Amino acid sequence: MKRKLHYTACGLPNVWLENGYTSKETKYGVAVSVKDIDGLHKLLATKLTEKVGLLAGYEFRFLRVQLGLTQEGLGKLLDVSVNAVSLWERKDTVPNVYDHMLRLMVMAKFSGNTKISEAIERVHTVEKLVYQRYVVKAVDGKRHVEVVKSTKAANDKLLEVA
Repeated sequence: MKRKLHYTACGLPNVWLENGYTSKETKYGVAVSVKDIDGLHKLLATKLTEKVGLLAGYEFRFLRVQLGLTQEGLGKLLDVSVNAVSLWERKDTVPNVYDHMLRLMVMAKFSGNTKISEAIERVHTVEKLVYQRYVVKAVDGKRHVEVVKSTKAANDKLLEVA
């Protein structure tokens, strides 16, 4: 009998896999590969939307990540501050209305609701534009500009001259 794998990579501390994974001994220790990880995460998200009672902070975070949203992006969709979203996730203090709103967004996205998917994609697009970084490089005596993915921390330095 294969032993169960305590799967914590998704951020949920209470997930155990009975099958659907392979493990292999390497010179660095045991390596584990989970099959159909997207399907697994979708299943977990669906089950969380059906949960009785309020979501815990880590469950709220998991669902937000499944939507592909940052705390700031979710805050914009829910019309709350990024600090509020952060607090809910850290302190397990998700207000009832926002708990239900997040569940509805996840259910709508997974059921193929294009309006929700379009709204989430607009937030993704805006965040990409806001946090992109322009890198100016001198190549053969001419300046060239590249747009590269950036993080908020790197956003402070928008222009680099080589």
